[in-house]
Amino acid sequence: MCSSKPPCIAISLRGATYTHGNIIERQAFTVNVPSAAQIEIADYCGMVSGRNVDKFAAAGITAVKSEKVDAPYIKEFPMIIECKLMGQSEVGIHTHFIGEIMDVKVDETMLGEDGLPDILKIEPVIYAPENQAYHIVGKYLGKAFSIGKKIK
Repeated sequence: MCSSKPPCIAISLRGATYTHGNIIERQAFTVNVPSAAQIEIADYCGMVSGRNVDKFAAAGITAVKSEKVDAPYIKEFPMIIECKLMGQSEVGIHTHFIGEIMDVKVDETMLGEDGLPDILKIEPVIYAPENQAYHIVGKYLGKAFSIGKKIK
C-alpha cells in the first residue's frame, strides 16, 4: 500500500518486461497474490516472459478479464487487486507504478469470521531479494496501532 485515500498500491518493474509495456498501454494492472501452495506457478511466471511463452497455458492457470480495469488476472489465485494506473516514476532501471485500487477479489474460503481477508489463510508469498528466497507470513503478533500503546 502506498496510499489509504484513495487506496493505492505500488509495484516496480524493469522497462524491458512485457508487463511494463502492457501497463503503459492499458493504463491498468492487476496484482495476483498466490498462496504458498502456488509458489511453483508464481516462480515460473516470474522466470519466463509472456512475450515469448503463453504462461497461462504452460502453468495450467486461467486468465480472466477484470471487471473494473483493462488487465487480466489469474483465476486460481486466492486474492486479486485490480488497479487503474494513477502515476509512475522512473527509479533506476525500474518504473515505479502507482495504481488506484478499483476492486479486490478474495476467495471466500480465505475470509475470516469478520468477512475480511485472513492473511494466515491466504498464506501470501513474500520474496526476499537479498537471498532470492520465498517465505510466507508467520504468526499473529497483535493489532496494529494498538500494541504500541503499552509504551505510552
